[in-house]
Amino acid sequence: MPDTFPIRKIIHVDMDAFYASVEQLDNPELRGKPIAVGGGGNRGVVSAASYEARKFGVKSAMSGMLAQRLCPDLLFVPTRFDRYREISKQVRAIFYEYTNLVEPLSLDEAYLDVTENKKGNPSASLIAQEIRSRIHKEIGITASAGISINKFIAKVASDYNKPNGQKTVNPEDVLPFLEALDIRKFYGVGKVTAEKMYQLGIFTGADLKSKTIDYLDTHFGKSGRFYYHVVRGIHTSEVKPNRIRKSLAAERTFSENLSSEIFMLEKLEHIANEVSNRLKKSNIAGKTVTLKIKYSDFTMQTRSKTLPYFISDAQVILETAKDLLYQESMQNSVRLLGISLANLNTHKKAKKPEENKTVSVQLKFAF
Repeated sequence: MPDTFPIRKIIHVDMDAFYASVEQLDNPELRGKPIAVGGGGNRGVVSAASYEARKFGVKSAMSGMLAQRLCPDLLFVPTRFDRYREISKQVRAIFYEYTNLVEPLSLDEAYLDVTENKKGNPSASLIAQEIRSRIHKEIGITASAGISINKFIAKVASDYNKPNGQKTVNPEDVLPFLEALDIRKFYGVGKVTAEKMYQLGIFTGADLKSKTIDYLDTHFGKSGRFYYHVVRGIHTSEVKPNRIRKSLAAERTFSENLSSEIFMLEKLEHIANEVSNRLKKSNIAGKTVTLKIKYSDFTMQTRSKTLPYFISDAQVILETAKDLLYQESMQNSVRLLGISLANLNTHKKAKKPEENKTVSVQLKFAF
C-alpha cells in the first residue's frame, strides 16, 4: 500500500437476519424458533430466514417447498415491508447521531464514514460497538459491524463475527487479512466467478495478488482491475450519503401460472398502481418502462419502451406495459410479472460533502 494512500474510518453495519428478527421482536412466540419470512405456499420464495432456520440450510431466495423439506418445523410468516421500513428508519436515526455520511445499501445495511464524527470519538471500533449496543437496547434487535480503512474491507469484515459481533481490520493488518482471505469471501466474487478462480488456481487473496493486472484483465474483463486493486487494499469509493436512485420496480409471483395475456391484465394493473404509488410517494417520475416476464420454465424476458416525457400516473404506466405485453407472443405460461420505471428525474448529482475527508496512512489511527 503506498505511503500516501488515502484511508478513512469506515463502518459497515449489517442487521442480523433483519426481516426475521423484526418478526421475532414483534411476536415473542416466534423467538428461538426456525422461521422464514415469505416463502409460504407451493410457489413461495423465502425472503429471509432466522438463524434457527439457517442451521438447517434455509436461506433467502430458496423456494418455500425446499425450505420446508430441509426444516420440517419451519414456520412461515408473511412479509411486512412497512414495518421493516419503520424499524430501518429508527436504526438510521441512530446512525445520524454519529455522522451525516451514511450510505444505506438496503433496509438492513449501511456504510458510515466516521473519520470525523459528531461525537469526537477517535475510535471507529468503539463507535461501532456503541451503535450496535444502542440498536439492541433501544430497538430490540441485533446488528454486526465491520470496521476498516475502506468500504470493501469493512463490508467483508462485517460477516466475520455474525451474528451480534464486529471485526476491526486495522491499517497495518489490511494486507495480511486480505492475503489470508478465502476468495469466496471477497465482496463481489460470486459463485460462478469463484469457480472460475478455482480453475485458475486462485483460492486465497495471496493467490489473487500473485496475478498480474494483464492476467486478471484477460480472464475477468473489467472486473480484473477491480480484483487487482482490492486485494492490495485499494478501494477509493467514498461513502455517498445521497445515492441517486436509478430505477423503481414492483413484481408479483403467482400461485398458479398464467396462460393468457387476458389473465395478466388484472395483475399488471395492480403492479402498475404499486409502482405509481411509490413514485408519487418519493416525488419522482421516469421515462423508461420495462416489463419483466418470467415463464414457467424459469426463462426470463424483458421488454422496454422509453417515452418522450416523464410519467408517474398508474394508467399511463399500465397502458405502456400493455403495449409491451402484446409486443410479442407468449413463449410459455407465466409465473411472474414485473414493471419497472427507469430514466428517472433524479439526474441531478448530489453535492460532494466537504467533510468526506481522507487522511494519509502515515497518521496514527485509533481504530
